[in-house]
Amino acid sequence: MSNEQAPFATIQEARRWASLFLQKSSREVRVVDLLLEHTLELSFSQLLAYEHDPFPEQKQAWFIKAVEKHVYTGVPVQHLMGEAPFYGRDFTVNRHVLIPRPETEELILGTLQKMKLESPVIVDLGTGSGIIAITLKLECPSSQLLATDLSAEAIEVAKQNADTLNADIEFFQGDFLEPIKQQPVDVIISNPPYIAFSEKLSDTVENFDPSLALFAEEEGLAAYRTILDQIVRYKLSPSLIAFEIGHEQGEVVKSLIERKLLGYDVQIEKDINKKDRMIFAKLAD
Repeated sequence: MSNEQAPFATIQEARRWASLFLQKSSREVRVVDLLLEHTLELSFSQLLAYEHDPFPEQKQAWFIKAVEKHVYTGVPVQHLMGEAPFYGRDFTVNRHVLIPRPETEELILGTLQKMKLESPVIVDLGTGSGIIAITLKLECPSSQLLATDLSAEAIEVAKQNADTLNADIEFFQGDFLEPIKQQPVDVIISNPPYIAFSEKLSDTVENFDPSLALFAEEEGLAAYRTILDQIVRYKLSPSLIAFEIGHEQGEVVKSLIERKLLGYDVQIEKDINKKDRMIFAKLAD
C-alpha cells in the first residue's frame, strides 16, 4: 500500500487516524500505541520523539488491517501482535490463554514483598501463559517454581514463554493442586477463574479469552473453594497463599479461607484503582 492509498503519511498522522477510528467505534484508544510500538519497534517515548517521521510504507498495510480487525471483530490487539507486555517482559499469548492484566503485576509485587523464605517452593495454580510463575522465578532466582493448568494448550504456551525467557519451571497438567499433591509447598499463588457466568463482559474478552480461564461456578467462587479444599485434603501448610480476586469478592473469599484453614492471618488488599483485588493469607508464626 502506498502513501497515497493510506489515510496517513507520518507516525503522528497514523496515530491520529487510528485514534479517531477507534473512538468513533467505541473501542479503547490506548490500543493504538500498543500497535504502533509493535509495528514500528519503538518505545512510547520514541513514538513521540519521531512522530513527524514518515510511516514506513512496507508496514502500513499490516497496521491498517490490524486496526480495522480490532474495530470490526473486537479481537485483542495482543492476539494480533502475538505477544503482551507484563512486568517489563514480553510474553507470547493466543486464544488458549488470558491476556495479562496490570492488576496481576500487583499480585506478584505483593507476594514478593511478603515471602519470608530465601528459597521458597512456589506453585502457580492455573498458570495460563505462565506470567506469574515465570516472573516470580526471574525476580526470585533462588526459588523453586511449579505451575499447573487444566489446559494442555495453555501449558504449551507457558513452556514456550519459559524457554524464551530462560525460566526454569516444572509444569504439570491437572486441576490446581491435584497433580502435585505429594509436593510440600511454601507459597501458593493463583489468579484463578473468578467471573460468574451471569456477568456480561466486553466482546474483546468474552469472544477471545478462554472461558475456562474466566468463568467459575458458584458465582465465581468455585475455584477458591476447590483450591482451599485441596490444601486441607493434601495436608499442606503453605506459609503464604496469594489470590487475585474479583473486586466484589474480598470479604467472601476471606471468610472462606478463615473457615477452611486454621492459623492464617488473612488480608484483603486493593489495586491501584482502589478496588479489592488481592488476598494474602499468611501462616501465623
